Amino acid sequence: MEVVLVLSLVLAVTPWSVHPARPVSGTRSPARRSRGRPARTAAVEGVLLLDLLDAAVASGASVPRALNAVGRAAGGEAGDALVAAGTALMLGASWQAAWAGAPEGALDVRDCLEDAWLTGSAPGPSLRVRAATVRRERRRRARTAGAALGVHLVLPLGLCFLPAFALLGLAPLVLGLGSGLLVGLLP
Repeated sequence: MEVVLVLSLVLAVTPWSVHPARPVSGTRSPARRSRGRPARTAAVEGVLLLDLLDAAVASGASVPRALNAVGRAAGGEAGDALVAAGTALMLGASWQAAWAGAPEGALDVRDCLEDAWLTGSAPGPSLRVRAATVRRERRRRARTAGAALGVHLVLPLGLCFLPAFALLGLAPLVLGLGSGLLVGLLP
């Protein structure tokens, strides 16, 4: 019986391990779809965009060039919005026109850089402050969710573990004591 089980397991796994999956002819592999660049799997978070823009501006790039560079590196909707805004600003568009139709992920960047663009102040401090604020809010939400999770788990855990404890821990003890008592009472 064991031999049949082992052989069926080996036969089930062998076709995939011997012949690796190959793309169907006429299709391109995912890594080569975008002209040699690897495919991106996830969009970049807003806090990382703020940090990248801070590094780009600190290295001496202007705000539009920093937006273009970070947008190209980040990709996704937010990255495309950064590239569009940077290009529009280089071409002389107003701040509001450059950011028209920006997605949710680019709004922090827009709000942080607006004062720097309109007044000519350094954008680095506002980018760092906003990134720290977003991180602080994220930690606060995580702590609140963790505390709420503990409260929400009390009822299911009580309904599952209390009966199990009573059946597996207390019932054998009571039955053992009860049987000893009954044996002592019988003549």
